[in-house]
Amino acid sequence: MSADLIIVLAILAVMLVLFVSNRLRLDLVALLALLALVFSGVISTEEALAGFSDPVVLMIAGLFVVGAALFHTGVADAMGRWMERMAGESPARLIVVLMLVTAVLSAFLSSTGTVAVMLPVVIAIARTRRISPSRLLIPLAFAALLGGMLTLIGTPPNLIVSNQLAQAGLEPFGFFEFTRPGLVMLAIGIVFMVLVSPWLVPARKRAEEVDSGPGWFDLFREYGLESGLARVRVPAGSPLAGQSVGGSGFRSRFQVTILAITSDRRRGRVSRRAEPGSSIAAGDALFVSGEPDRIREVVGEFGLELEEWQPTLPAPLQLVDTLIPPRSRWVGKTLRELRLHSGAGVTVLGQRPSGGEGCPVDLDRKLEVGDVLLVTGKLKALRHVAQSSRDLVLLSGAGLVEPRRTRFAPVAMAVMLAMLAAMTFGWIPNVIAVLAAASILVLARCLTAQEAYRNINWESVVLIAAILPMATALDNTGGLDLASEFLFGLSGNHGPLIVLAALFLFTSVLSQMISNTATTVLVAPVALQAALAMDASPYPFLMTVAIAASTAFATPVASPVNTLVLNPGGYRFTDFARAGIPLQLLILVATLVVVPWLFPL
Repeated sequence: MSADLIIVLAILAVMLVLFVSNRLRLDLVALLALLALVFSGVISTEEALAGFSDPVVLMIAGLFVVGAALFHTGVADAMGRWMERMAGESPARLIVVLMLVTAVLSAFLSSTGTVAVMLPVVIAIARTRRISPSRLLIPLAFAALLGGMLTLIGTPPNLIVSNQLAQAGLEPFGFFEFTRPGLVMLAIGIVFMVLVSPWLVPARKRAEEVDSGPGWFDLFREYGLESGLARVRVPAGSPLAGQSVGGSGFRSRFQVTILAITSDRRRGRVSRRAEPGSSIAAGDALFVSGEPDRIREVVGEFGLELEEWQPTLPAPLQLVDTLIPPRSRWVGKTLRELRLHSGAGVTVLGQRPSGGEGCPVDLDRKLEVGDVLLVTGKLKALRHVAQSSRDLVLLSGAGLVEPRRTRFAPVAMAVMLAMLAAMTFGWIPNVIAVLAAASILVLARCLTAQEAYRNINWESVVLIAAILPMATALDNTGGLDLASEFLFGLSGNHGPLIVLAALFLFTSVLSQMISNTATTVLVAPVALQAALAMDASPYPFLMTVAIAASTAFATPVASPVNTLVLNPGGYRFTDFARAGIPLQLLILVATLVVVPWLFPL
């Protein structure tokens, strides 16, 4: 083993540890690894930068724009509504229709975006039919992952393995070559979830708790806020009289939120939402939320009269349950930094960290993907922060979402179909077809240029571009040859099916811990080299890697789609392993049967 190879393996090991620890962003870790390879002299500057001009990187960026156009024009929403009409009353039929619709969307759009669109639809269906959301949300997440197996553009690993063939001078996978094995895996997933999910997927909420949706007190109870809700009166002579809500210091000094104000007027008692600029007068009743001790502190500080604990909230108050999705601009920021109350006109009343319990607002805690927030505010403000489901996904109050550009939906569909036809029949290179479609969609006003750039997952783009040279470094130093020799030894002793099984297991296990995109970039060259060393067709080996990379079922952090459903479903960490590991094993067996049959060794 050469000194250069030892350096590369050390850099690779540190990179994987940082990926798993999740202490730094994935793209930053990949860039640091790239710089380490350059500074160590293992790869040249030209080799280090080659990933940023790779067709796969440009295609993935363009596909984010195409997917965003379909979301903005309401195509995905329309499929969600169609699913609700077709589902019928049978729980089994509901799961089948849900998984089919989700998989079809995910075959052409981002799986994360698909789940973000379907999530409020599925929760609304669960409430209408008195089904625990947890019965439906793991099938939703798994269907999005299985749908990625259906087409060339379904998920980045498919593009990466296809590009690996092209770089080796071989014919890349066609657009629908993934469809046949993908349909088998999807069918297995649907049958598995219909037959087994009643035993493996728990009902974390009782049916009566979701009937007709939660009321305001139910929402407060979910976040552990019911004991910290009170009505106080502002007496004459209180220093609070004459101040504004924002100037009172309730929230900034005491972490107590004024929700609503009730005032006596000539025409009777009038209630209104408390905005930062709302004035407080003597005799007003204030509805406040916070820790009980903090509320008592405020009462003493301002000479208020504590009238009632757990009062009925006035009608004008709009409460909305929301979720922070991947790529939200709120991720990594604190509520104090966001200044939503004074800036956006939105007040966060409670929060439930990803996988945790509901708790009062902590203004200095950094928000994470999967956090659920209870918010209130003006209708316009709530719509604004939830625009394009970028910053917040509405889990309740779905009617708050503004109508999308539905008049452009036929244009968006026509452009996407033209792109698919061009890629299927090879009229122009795939990367040109994708970039042309993205450009036309912007010119046709299906989305603005700003929305196009905002909807590109730059973390994924930079991650792929920065990690591709790692394969070059392994090739230059003989690392790929060592790995392929090991797999060749397995083949010589046990046959090529054992190699396929080893590739599947390694890829699948690694995908539970780090990005499936990063996993595929690292494993695909090894699979190709092993196939060539065995004088076997590389197609079944690379198809196996692509399928395995999409089986990120076993943990809630294995994929963003799992993280998205974790809190709304009330799941525990082990719920994903209980349902995911048996499904992974079934797909492993199916892969060893179907892939060699469709792509002979």
